[in-house]
Amino acid sequence: MPYTSAPTVVSSITSQGDADAFRALNEEWISRLFTLQEEDRAVLGDPFGRIVGPGGDVLLARELSGTVVGCVALLAYPDAVFELAKMAVAPAAQGRGIGRQLIAAAVDRAQALGGARLFLGTNSKLARAIHLYEEAGFVRITRNRLPVADYYTRADTLMELK
Repeated sequence: MPYTSAPTVVSSITSQGDADAFRALNEEWISRLFTLQEEDRAVLGDPFGRIVGPGGDVLLARELSGTVVGCVALLAYPDAVFELAKMAVAPAAQGRGIGRQLIAAAVDRAQALGGARLFLGTNSKLARAIHLYEEAGFVRITRNRLPVADYYTRADTLMELK
């Protein structure tokens, strides 16, 4: 089914209000489908200190009114590795191409930050998200290919950009 481009603009996080929107969007879907873990709370509670400060970014999709309707994080790791994480689109805004827009913006931003490798972990329950990642060029990898240890146990589908 073709999608219609969403009238949204993607930009980096800049304020506490942006941080609050990032936290709320992610807490909604994680709590609904899984269990919010301590690491989730830490990252969502301090995106400037836990994501932006170490060299990553949080991108927000805003409607023209300024309302944040989607988000995605890029977590920085050593050796020019980035993780695409904490992607969420508000339920009322789904189906408008915002997820595709966020993934494309995140890939571009990771490259602009000097990223040489981009990976993600998701869950097989999130079939629509997996489809979007595959459309963007991500391929499945095994856990032993992850560039990090002690990764989320709920992530049963691991992918990297080829």
